[in-house]
Amino acid sequence: MARFQIHPQLLLDCHAIGKFALCHLLLHKNAAVPWFILVPETDARDLLDLAKKPRRAAMNEAASVSDFVKKTLHYPKTNFAAIGNVVPQLHLHVVGRKPGDPCWPAPVWGHLTAGPEYSAARLKEITSLLVQHCALNPLK
Repeated sequence: MARFQIHPQLLLDCHAIGKFALCHLLLHKNAAVPWFILVPETDARDLLDLAKKPRRAAMNEAASVSDFVKKTLHYPKTNFAAIGNVVPQLHLHVVGRKPGDPCWPAPVWGHLTAGPEYSAARLKEITSLLVQHCALNPLK
């Protein structure tokens, strides 16, 4: 099997911050909402095409990120999706939402305008918090 690579569009749009057992964790560069993207190491293109064990692992990792968004970042709601219409590589979106965010109550897809980017210090802080809360393996 060829070495696993994350789709270039995801790397253009996001900061790569770490890895779980199955999924790489990215954080969208637009800091208007906490928008995490999990990229499972698989050739499957759709979440429901994964075998039961990796599908369960991907869902558990996404649930852990959702819990982090709610409990640590204090967002009352998360949106979850595995759309993949623009980027064909399987990836899972976990987005923190709250009333008054830039596109509430509409979905972020197609409604989030350009916003502020994360500072290096904030990226480091979020990564450190994810290590503590989710046992994320940070990138070196």
